[in-house]
Amino acid sequence: MPKTPPVLTEQELEIMKIVWERDSSTVRDVYETLRTRRQIAYTTVMTMMRILERKGHLKVSRADRAFVYRPARAQHRVLGEMVREFVDRVFGGAAEPLVQHLVRDRHLSEDDLKEIAAVLKSRKGEGTNEPRAARGDGVPQASGGERREGAPTKYGR
Repeated sequence: MPKTPPVLTEQELEIMKIVWERDSSTVRDVYETLRTRRQIAYTTVMTMMRILERKGHLKVSRADRAFVYRPARAQHRVLGEMVREFVDRVFGGAAEPLVQHLVRDRHLSEDDLKEIAAVLKSRKGEGTNEPRAARGDGVPQASGGERREGAPTKYGR
């Protein structure tokens, strides 16, 4: 099995979000977007995008005189890996303390809680207590084991 690329740094994630949103970008595209948010050098963006390519997060091709970068991996997969890494590192692999913390500190709205309850109800119908990570992809499964891919939610899927 190929090794999973390392978790993204804050700056790498910021660049990847731009590339995911646009589906393909040049260094200039990303640089111009970032410049509206903060001061950053063009060469910094170029270096970061080369690093992301080396790490396996971006694919590059040549279009005329510019390099065009595309995501090498789907956003929901990368974010799922980042969440799993966070839960492993901070909570020893147990997601329950994270959920309890979010609910207790009111970081979840009533609508968020309803959406989570619906996901739990659909998982209960699957007849599995196996964590998504053990199934390999972090994407909820529909009944019968097929992937349930839908419109993106505010949680990045």
